Amino acid sequence: MSSLYARKALLPSGWATGVRLRISEGRIEAVDQDATIPEGEFQAGLVIPGLCNAHSHAFQRALVGRTERRSPAGKDNFWTWRQEMYRLASRLNPDAVRAIARQVYTEMLAAGYTSVAEFHYLHHAGFEAIIAAAEETGIRLTFVPILYERAGFDNPLPNDVQKLFVKPLDEFVTLNDQAKALVSERVDFGIGIHSLRAVSKESIDRIAELARSEAIPLHVHLAEQQREVDECLLHYKTRPARWLMDRYDVSADWCLVHATHLESDEVSAIADSGAVVCLCPSTEANLGDGIFPLKEYLDKGGSIAIGSDSHVSIDPFEELRWLEYGQRLTTESRNASVFDGGHTGHTLFDLVATGGTRACGQQTGRLEAGALADLVVLDDKDPVFAGHDDDTLLDSLVFSGYRVPVDRVMVHGEWQVLDGQHVSQDDARREYRRVVEALQ
Repeated sequence: MSSLYARKALLPSGWATGVRLRISEGRIEAVDQDATIPEGEFQAGLVIPGLCNAHSHAFQRALVGRTERRSPAGKDNFWTWRQEMYRLASRLNPDAVRAIARQVYTEMLAAGYTSVAEFHYLHHAGFEAIIAAAEETGIRLTFVPILYERAGFDNPLPNDVQKLFVKPLDEFVTLNDQAKALVSERVDFGIGIHSLRAVSKESIDRIAELARSEAIPLHVHLAEQQREVDECLLHYKTRPARWLMDRYDVSADWCLVHATHLESDEVSAIADSGAVVCLCPSTEANLGDGIFPLKEYLDKGGSIAIGSDSHVSIDPFEELRWLEYGQRLTTESRNASVFDGGHTGHTLFDLVATGGTRACGQQTGRLEAGALADLVVLDDKDPVFAGHDDDTLLDSLVFSGYRVPVDRVMVHGEWQVLDGQHVSQDDARREYRRVVEALQ
């Protein structure tokens, strides 16, 4: 058994001072408050639970900054960006995917994410590359293999690049079983469908039943683009979220990614179901998706998680900041995401810690006995915290806009980040540069 003394730690009951976390076999064995510290023992500053990055396409890290030029036609949107993403995907092999994912995961850990749900449809690159990258970096992984079948609601045949993503349903289920054989202390599994447009009704039925029978998270992109909504109305005679909610017993094991374009009854139905909506505001802004109706959804008791998706930003606190800023811009008010008297930063942090735990299917997001020992140590001497009290510490992190003062990060009881840097940062960067420069 090892121990960690924190001058201040964020427990489920709130901030506490003089906290000793006793850690054994990757879990928090006990939490002692008002503890004294023996001379010479390491003292952590502020300790918070690590967060789950509930939606990642690791390979898209290599696309960041390469799609920001206005086209001559002046019609840049998600669909034109997708062509560039397809071009990148077509050039990747397992070695490249592993190197890119390794770089992304070191960046996630250094930013305060301790676990990630990898939404993986690059089946031509294999699942072993993602699992190897997670094991090399020490991040906790929920591997989510994704079924991808067709080009759209009215097109059962994938295009040339999409064929790289396609697996016949029976073959996909076999692949899923093979991946699950690699479950370990830090690697777990979910399952998913890419979107309603990319998977047939019959296949969604089977995947939903498989997720239910195995009690694993089920992830799906939903209503991300208005065009998807329009095409669903044309072919299914109803909206995507309404079709999904009417057809399936959507529950707390479901993770609905983006869900940007919803009507009020759909907002209510999703909130009532207990499903987690994973929001990725930096990517959604970059792609021009739109803004999720967060205030209405939270008012109805909805659950949320966050993800860095295409990795234009890898910073959980920036995602939280833009969650709130999106609502401020649409409602023309401040502190729009919380109830009377609530502190926005603290409220949003608590919401995504809880929602991320469910989306990843892991016992993370809380500093308490029995929880996994996944945590973040912040430098309490950093100027960002100057003059703040327990009520505003998390507000200062979310709304500062500066580099988050991450000192150390622990996953499964082991330090993966020291002095703000991942322990294998240099090797990861060197390998990433080699791969990405070869792609140009």
